Amino acid sequence: MNQPAARRGSAAWALVITSVAGFMAALDNLVVTTALPSIREDLGGALHDLEWTVSAYTLTFAVLLMFGAALGDRFGRRRLFGIGLAVFTGASAAAALAPGIDALIAARAVQGVGAAIMMPLTLTLLTAAVPAAKRGMAFGIWGAVNGLAVAAGPLIGGTLTEHLSWQWIFWLNVPLGLALLPLARLRLSESYGTGARLDAVGTLLASGGLFGIVYGLIRGPIDGWTSATVLTGLLAGGALIGAFVRHGIRGRAPMLPMRLFRDRAFSGINAASLLMFLGMFGSIFLLSQYMQGVLGYSPTEAGLRMLPWTGMPMLVAPLAGALSDRIGGRPVVATGLALQAIGLAWFAVVVTPDVSYAAQLPALIVSGVGMALYFAPAANLVMSSVRPSEQGIASGANNALREVGGALGIAAMSSIFAAQGGYGSPQQFVDGLEPALWVGAGMVALGAAAALSIPRRGGRSGAPPDATEETRKDRRLAQV
Repeated sequence: MNQPAARRGSAAWALVITSVAGFMAALDNLVVTTALPSIREDLGGALHDLEWTVSAYTLTFAVLLMFGAALGDRFGRRRLFGIGLAVFTGASAAAALAPGIDALIAARAVQGVGAAIMMPLTLTLLTAAVPAAKRGMAFGIWGAVNGLAVAAGPLIGGTLTEHLSWQWIFWLNVPLGLALLPLARLRLSESYGTGARLDAVGTLLASGGLFGIVYGLIRGPIDGWTSATVLTGLLAGGALIGAFVRHGIRGRAPMLPMRLFRDRAFSGINAASLLMFLGMFGSIFLLSQYMQGVLGYSPTEAGLRMLPWTGMPMLVAPLAGALSDRIGGRPVVATGLALQAIGLAWFAVVVTPDVSYAAQLPALIVSGVGMALYFAPAANLVMSSVRPSEQGIASGANNALREVGGALGIAAMSSIFAAQGGYGSPQQFVDGLEPALWVGAGMVALGAAAALSIPRRGGRSGAPPDATEETRKDRRLAQV
């Protein structure tokens, strides 16, 4: 009887530690958004500088996630989780102390490096600690905490910015990180993956390609879409991504084996994740500025008014995780993405320079329910679509594609905003925001279609998401 109790304690500690670490990484995706006007006023900078304060984090986060997962598989997941957490905590302090916009962007990039190492290992460590039959609920709680970060990001950012200063949005990570470091060492079990060789070539190809594409999208409205720098970034980035795909097909030990995408469950959920984050992050980036710059809300008021959207995962994600255990993740994720797309389209219809909050509220609620239905089932679909030995790669790939979607969404939707409107007047802002929201809604709707391509109740052959009890027992034995 003692051994099961010890295992339950280990699973509980793993859930607490990985959820808080995931909260920190997810929080820093959105905590900056409501602070952007204050950062702009304090440190200066144009629209493209504000984009980089968000994209520097999401981009380094995205391109190094799979490499971070591979480092954990090779050198120990608990060990690398601690290293990533330490880097993230130190970079948060550096961001708080940044004397200018360039230093802030650099610190945000280093934050992304730390998050890229620790974030994919949260799901891998949690999967190893929790029995297969209970993972749906565990992922639901993990998703709810990540949803809390999404909810708390704009609100915490706005409250700290208004009542203290924008620097405190970064200082907040320091005590959390310092508390988690010893807990991770004492309460998490060490585990290893396949021990495959590290793929430096793949990392360089992915990093260079994504940087080139995002750089071109951000600079396009400023330098012109036909300028040499923009065309070079877009074309060279596209070529490097093509080389990365080829490397994933033919390389000896690629960081992301392209054979995984032959599985409809894996390719469908990853396409849905990328498109979801593309539409959602680009929309939140612009809407948080719209609420302050056009509607005149304070940072705290803007964060509070976004809670019906960003706060819904706290309530619904655990239920969505349990529901996915009963009926499968496919219909839950597809429904969630459809609702998110409807919410963004609804917002595009009602947005004006003086729209009332009552008119915004239905769009915010529908978007929030949609986001909540996506989070937990998506994690379960990803982890159950591959063999246990490949779960580190799967987690890294999914998180990477989500962050890529966020970086591309901010860059692409800001480009649409800048081409159609600007900061000159409230009406100009709305003129740019409306078409950007329509594009965001369209991208999330495509994500819903991608989710429907997932097999109805299957994943990898021999290891479906809705596995038989015998298969679940085999999985539990494989994790011991």
